[in-house]
Amino acid sequence: MSADAPAPSPDDLDTLLERCLRGDERAWDLVVRQHWRRVFTLAYKFVGRHAEAEDLTQEVFLKVFKVLGTFDRRSHFETWLVSVSRHLCIDHYRGARRERDHVDRGVDPDRLSPVSAAPGPMAALEQRDRVVLLRTALAALPPSLRHAVLLRDIRELSYAEIADRMRVPEGTVKSRIHRGRAELARHVRRLRGPDVRAIGPAGVAAAIGHGAGALS
Repeated sequence: MSADAPAPSPDDLDTLLERCLRGDERAWDLVVRQHWRRVFTLAYKFVGRHAEAEDLTQEVFLKVFKVLGTFDRRSHFETWLVSVSRHLCIDHYRGARRERDHVDRGVDPDRLSPVSAAPGPMAALEQRDRVVLLRTALAALPPSLRHAVLLRDIRELSYAEIADRMRVPEGTVKSRIHRGRAELARHVRRLRGPDVRAIGPAGVAAAIGHGAGALS
């Protein structure tokens, strides 16, 4: 994303925030562009990789929007935004660390197969079922969201490249990808039932990546 837009005056910001609370996506997109670099820099300190920091920044802004109504207008917005963003980044870091620890504890080195070994029948069946599930869920998405998700998670294009292909601003691309992943997670939960209630946009993105060869 390009450099932040000029900071608005307090009155302009208050008007923008009021529009955001009424569901004005253009107003929120402007707020995001004005503060993107600040949040991205914070996210990068936690993950250390540009692409992952972009995804985390997008996720942070989505969650910030959900709690925007708790912001005290008498306070400084950027101070509040950085504080909320830092807590969300810490939660993300702790969650990722717990997941890594869980995976590490669950691995039995004596049962690991060579990377080149062919998958067994059950693994192949599970992979096929996952691909069918994802294809069905993807087909249920609106074309604009599906296209954005596929370009990001299958083709692994940058936000700028996707914006160029879709001929929309980068902010719109980020919004479509996150909305697409959220909708995809919802469709997956509906198709699979209670076994995957905990799946979220990040989990769906990872699943798409693992099945990229079969989905492309």
